Amino acid sequence: MGKIKIFDRNQTGFSVKTEIIAGLTSFFAISYILIVNPMILKDAGMPVAITFFATAISSALGCLIMALFADAPVVLTPGMGVNAFFTYTLVTGMHLTWQQALTISLFSGIVYVIVAFTKLSRILSDKIPLNLKKGITVGIGLFLVELGLEKAEIIKSGGSRSLLSFGSITDPATIVAFIGIVICLFLMVKRVPGDFLIGIIITTVIAKLLGVKSSNATTVSINDIGQFTHALFQFDFNHFFNTKFLIAVFSMSMILIFESMGLLEGLLTDPRKFQKSFQASSMTALLSAGLSTSPTVAAAESASGIQSGGKTGLTALTSGIMFAVSIFVAPLIAMIPQAAISPVIIITGALMMKELANIKMAALDDWFPAFLIITLIPLTGSISTGLEFGFIAYPLVKIFAKKTDELNPAIVTVSILFLLNLILSATI
Repeated sequence: MGKIKIFDRNQTGFSVKTEIIAGLTSFFAISYILIVNPMILKDAGMPVAITFFATAISSALGCLIMALFADAPVVLTPGMGVNAFFTYTLVTGMHLTWQQALTISLFSGIVYVIVAFTKLSRILSDKIPLNLKKGITVGIGLFLVELGLEKAEIIKSGGSRSLLSFGSITDPATIVAFIGIVICLFLMVKRVPGDFLIGIIITTVIAKLLGVKSSNATTVSINDIGQFTHALFQFDFNHFFNTKFLIAVFSMSMILIFESMGLLEGLLTDPRKFQKSFQASSMTALLSAGLSTSPTVAAAESASGIQSGGKTGLTALTSGIMFAVSIFVAPLIAMIPQAAISPVIIITGALMMKELANIKMAALDDWFPAFLIITLIPLTGSISTGLEFGFIAYPLVKIFAKKTDELNPAIVTVSILFLLNLILSATI
C-alpha cells in the first residue's frame, strides 16, 4: 500500500519546513485574538476564563478542519468585527443575554453551512465581478495596515482635530515597531526563509531590552478550564423565531457568508481551494457557537503565513497545533508585545494592496464600487460595511452608465440583500 497523502506536496515550491514556518508566522500574527476576543466578549457578560479557552479551542479545531478538509493555508479564528456585532449589537444594543446571542450564532452558522454546501456558494463566487473581488483584497490589506499601525502606536486617534494623527517617535513601542519593519523588510529582500517569524522573535527581544511591556497580560491558567467545560452548548431559545431573533440571524448570516467569501477570495492564491475552504469555514463557524464564542471566520492575518510560503493545509495545521498549545502557555504568548507583531501585519497588508494594479480604472462605473470597499473597510473598521456599500453601489452605477448587460441575477440579488441588511441592521 502506498502512503496516504494528506497535503498536496506537488505544488511548486512546497517544503515541509516552509509550511511549518508559515504556520508559526500566521499564528503569531493572529495570536492577539487569544487576548482581544475574550476582552470584547467580556463586555457581553461572558467570563474571560470561558472565552479564552473557547477562542483557543475553536481556532485549533478550525485550523484542523481547514487543513484536513480543504488543504488550505488559512487560519480560522473568532472574527474581529463579528465579535463586536455579537457583543455590542446583539447583547448591548438588542438587550439579549449572551446565551441568546450564542443561539443566534448557531442559526447563522446553519444558514452559512447550507449556502457553503450547495450551488449557492459557487454561483456567488463566480458571478461576483473581478473588480469587487480585487477591491475586497485591497480593502482588507489597507485594513491590516491600519490595524498594524495602531498596534505599533504609529497612528492614534486624532481627537477633535482629525480622524487620526501620528504617534510619538519617542515612544519606545513605536521605535521598536519601526525597527521591526526595517528588520522584516531586510529579511524579505534577502529572501531569508521564515523572514516574518524571525522578525517577530528579534523584535520581541529588542522590545524587552528597551523595556517595552506587553499590554496582553492575562491571568487565565489551565486550572480554569473547568469553567469552560461547564459552559458548552449554552443556548437559550426563549426568543426563538420572534421578529428580533429573525432580523439578528439574517444580519449575522450576511456578515458571515460575505465577509468569509471576501476574505477567502482575497487570501487564497489557488482558486481551486475556495469551495472546500468556504465549507470548512462554515463548519467551524457552526461549531464555535457550541463552544461558547462568537463565530469564526478566516483570519486576514493568514496572509502573513501565505506570504511566507504557506501553500497547503500543513500551514493551517501548524497554526492549529499552536492554538492548542496556547491553552497551556497563555501567559507566555501574552509576553509578545504588539510592537513585535505589528510590522508583520503592516507589511502583509501592503503586499495585499498590490491587487490595486488589477482593478480596471478606465470607467467610473468599474472602479467606484471597488473604491467604496477599499476605503470603507479600514475607515469603519468593518469588512462587512465596506462590502455592503460596494455591492449596493455596483448595480446603481451600471444602470446609470447604461451598462445593464454587465449585471447578472446573482450580483443584483446580493446587492439587494446587502441593502436589506444595511436597513435592518439600523433598526435593531
